[in-house]
Amino acid sequence: MPSLDISLPHWAYWLGLIAFPLIAMTLSRRPRAQRRTYGLGLGYFILLTGGMLGLHRFYVKNLLGLLFIPVFLAILFANSNGQTARSAASDADNVVRVAERILDREQERVAGAEADLPKMIAELEAARLTEEEGSFALRRVERNVERAQQRVSEGNERIAEAQAELETGRPLAATAQSDLAYWSNVAKYAFWILLAAMAVDVVLLPGLIRRANANLPPHEEMSEAEIALKKLEESERKEDHEWVSSGWTGGIDRLSLFAGEFVSYWAVIAVFVYYFEVITRYVFNSPTNWAHESMYLMFGMQYLIAGSYAMLTESHVRVDIFYAPMTRTKKAWVDLATSVFFFIFAGTLLGTSAIFAIDANAVATGNGLASEWARGNVSFGEMVSNWNMAQWTDPNIRWGEISFNEWEVPLWPMKWVMVIGGLLLVLQGISKLAQDVRAVVRGA
Repeated sequence: MPSLDISLPHWAYWLGLIAFPLIAMTLSRRPRAQRRTYGLGLGYFILLTGGMLGLHRFYVKNLLGLLFIPVFLAILFANSNGQTARSAASDADNVVRVAERILDREQERVAGAEADLPKMIAELEAARLTEEEGSFALRRVERNVERAQQRVSEGNERIAEAQAELETGRPLAATAQSDLAYWSNVAKYAFWILLAAMAVDVVLLPGLIRRANANLPPHEEMSEAEIALKKLEESERKEDHEWVSSGWTGGIDRLSLFAGEFVSYWAVIAVFVYYFEVITRYVFNSPTNWAHESMYLMFGMQYLIAGSYAMLTESHVRVDIFYAPMTRTKKAWVDLATSVFFFIFAGTLLGTSAIFAIDANAVATGNGLASEWARGNVSFGEMVSNWNMAQWTDPNIRWGEISFNEWEVPLWPMKWVMVIGGLLLVLQGISKLAQDVRAVVRGA
C-alpha cells in the first residue's frame, strides 16, 4: 500500500484560513437559481474528496456508488490485519534478534571459559599439594574454578534457551512477514481498483450530471400554505443584518458580523482536514503530524474571534427568567449596571493577550524579524521594510515561540489573534453600551 508523507507548509495553513472564508463568503452571496440542479464542478469536488466511498455517484443518485463501499472496507480490513501482522512480525523479529545476540555472546564466553578451565584445574591440583587446607591462595583458586564451571553451565543453558527461541521465533517471523505481505497486497490492489474506478468516473461524470438533471421533476410553484409557512419561519428567525444598529455603532456591529461569518467557514475546513487525516491514517497508514494541532489551534482562534459576534447576536448563555420579560428600557438599565463586569473581563483579556503575544515574539528562535522587533533589536519601521516572502517560505526562519510538535508551527500569530478577539469584544461592548445609553435616554 503506498504511503503519504505530506506535511502542510505553514504559509499554506495561513493562506487557507484567510482565502477559504473569503471565497466561501463570495460564493454564498451569489443569487440562487430558482430551480436546483446538479453541478459538474460540485460533482468533481465530491469525486476528489469522497470518491473512494462513491459519494460522487450518490450525489447524482446512482446506486453503482454502493460498489465502492465494500472495496473501501476491504482496504480498512486489510490495513487493520496488516497492522496486527506488522506487530507480530516486529515481536518475532525482536525475539530472533535477542536470541541471536545471546548466542553470539554466550558461545564466545563459554568457549573462553572451557579453554581456560583445564589450566585452572591444573592450578587447583598444584595448590592442593603446596598450600595448606583453608588457605587464602587455595580458596582463591577454588573460587576461580567454580566460577568458570558455573559460567560454562549457565552459558550452555542460555545457549539452549536461545536455540529453542530461534527454532520457534524464525518460523513465526516468516509467517508474520508473509501475512504482512499478503494484507499489504490486498490493500494495495483494492486501492488501485478504487483509483481506476475513480479515473473512469472522471470521464463519465459529465454524462451522469446531464442524466441526473434530465431526471429532475419539473419545477413546481409553492402553494399558498407553503409560502405562508416559509414566511412564518423567516419571521421567527432574526437575520444577521437586523442586529446592526443605526448611527456610528453600526460600523462596529458590521465588523462583528463580518468576523463571525468569516470564522464560521473554518468549521468547513476542519471537515476536510479531519477527513484527510482519517484517509491517510486508515487507508495509507500515514498519520499526519499537523492535522490535529492545526485544527485545535484554529478552533481556539475561532472561539476568540466569534466572541463579538456572539455578543452582538445575544448568543451567550444567560439566565432570562427575570431579564426576558423586561421592557427595552429596563433591559438597558440592567445591561448598563452589569457592563462594569463585562469591561473588567474584556479589558483583562485584551491586556493579557497583548502581553502573551509580545512575549511569544520575543522568544529567540531563528532570525525572524518579528522576534527581533519584539526584543527591541530593530524598530517597527525596519521590520516592515525588510519583510519579504522568505519570512513565510524559509523553513529555517522562526518568528518566536513555536509548538513542541514536529510540525513546529509558530504560535505567535495565534496569540495575536487573541488580541484581535479581545479588541473586537471590547469594541462590541462599547457599541452595546452606546445602544443601552441611547435606549435609556429615549425611554426617559
